[in-house]
Amino acid sequence: MSGPVAPPASVAALSRRRETGAASARSLLLTVLGEFVLPRRSPVWTGVLVGSLAALGVEEKAARQALSRTAAEGLIVASREGRRVRWSLSPEGTRLLAAGAERIHGFLREVPQWDGEWLVLAVTVPETQRQLRHRLRTRLTWAGFGSPLPGLWVSPDTGKEQEAAAVVAELGVDAFSYVGRSGPVGEELRVVAQAWDLDGLAAEYSGFLGGFTAQDPGTAREAFVAQVRLVQAWRRFPSLDPALPVPLLPQGWPGHEAAAVFQARHEAWHRSAQQHWDELCGAAAGRL
Repeated sequence: MSGPVAPPASVAALSRRRETGAASARSLLLTVLGEFVLPRRSPVWTGVLVGSLAALGVEEKAARQALSRTAAEGLIVASREGRRVRWSLSPEGTRLLAAGAERIHGFLREVPQWDGEWLVLAVTVPETQRQLRHRLRTRLTWAGFGSPLPGLWVSPDTGKEQEAAAVVAELGVDAFSYVGRSGPVGEELRVVAQAWDLDGLAAEYSGFLGGFTAQDPGTAREAFVAQVRLVQAWRRFPSLDPALPVPLLPQGWPGHEAAAVFQARHEAWHRSAQQHWDELCGAAAGRL
């Protein structure tokens, strides 16, 4: 299952964000923009965005601050009509959110097949260059690599070789890569356990399943809230999960069940959620 070439830092930062507790107003705003504004490619009134965030438990002041911050980052642009303001996605915002949507909705739709070969990357970064080491770890982790030993990164997806080469070239580090099957020394599953925290990831998936498997929103507004919360919860997993092939996963792995629940719930709630959004937009237009 090959991944795209390593993304710009802004995209990586967006998808790496891991909220604890209540999601931030900006993070929820980005999810709303990606789910409802991006598909329509049309401006939306401030009141619609503030009202949609209010349904998600965000106070008006925090919602307006999120709008200002997102505009300052160049992701949205404002146009004024009298005393009212409408917001549109900028070209950068459109690109970033489209890439994020593809990553979120395409993740684990197919179970990756494996030919038994590993991509191994040996990287040398001096201990004194901590910032460079952090950037390297961030980029390779984003790409799905795991590190079983210091200076060694592995992936069962040999198609990531070009992506790894791009990271190495961009950061200017000394590295060497090779592709091949594992030898008789050591155990593959032990390498996997050292390279990735699968126990922690399984707990995250179990929490997702517990939170969304039995949800059944009864109104369009409830479907809107449920869908945003669903996407908000799922969007973390492409950055957390290296999407390992089945032979390298523990028995009873919950990731694929979680992916099926995400896809099924999103499809089931989509029409009602979009209906609520259209109602919000219509009500705002009616106040002109």
